[in-house]
Amino acid sequence: MKRIGGSAELTTAMRCGVFKTAIPVLHVRSSKAAEEFYCKKLGFRRQFAYRVDEKEADPCYMALVRDSAWLHISSFLGDGVSGGVVRFEVEDVDAIHAELAEKGVGIDTGPVDQTWGTREMYVRDADGNSIRFIRPIDG
Repeated sequence: MKRIGGSAELTTAMRCGVFKTAIPVLHVRSSKAAEEFYCKKLGFRRQFAYRVDEKEADPCYMALVRDSAWLHISSFLGDGVSGGVVRFEVEDVDAIHAELAEKGVGIDTGPVDQTWGTREMYVRDADGNSIRFIRPIDG
C-alpha cells in the first residue's frame, strides 16, 4: 500500500475517489431474530453468514442487502453498536411505510415531513437499533 505523503498527494487521492461505499455494522443479540426482522419484515435478503460453529446460531456476522443498500449485523462481542442508527435514503417513504405496516412492523416515527427538508419514517429492531427511511422533500 502506498503511503500518501504531502497535502498535494492527499488532495489528489481525494479527487480520485478513494472511498466507494460505507456499510454500517449493527450489533444484535440474536442473529436468528435479526435475520427474521430484516429479511422477512424489512425486505432484505441474506448475502452471507459467517459462524465459527455452523451448529450454533451465534455468534454470527451477516451481510444483508436490499436493492443497492447494504447492512451488516453481528452478534460477535465487540462488533457494532447496539442502539445504533442506520439511515437509508429511499425513493418513496410512504410506499415503504405501507409495505412495513402491512407486514406488521411497529412504526416508531412517521412518515413525517421534517423542518430540515426531508420526509422520514423510523422503525426499531429488537436490539433498539433505529432504522430510518428518508427522502428529500424536494427531490
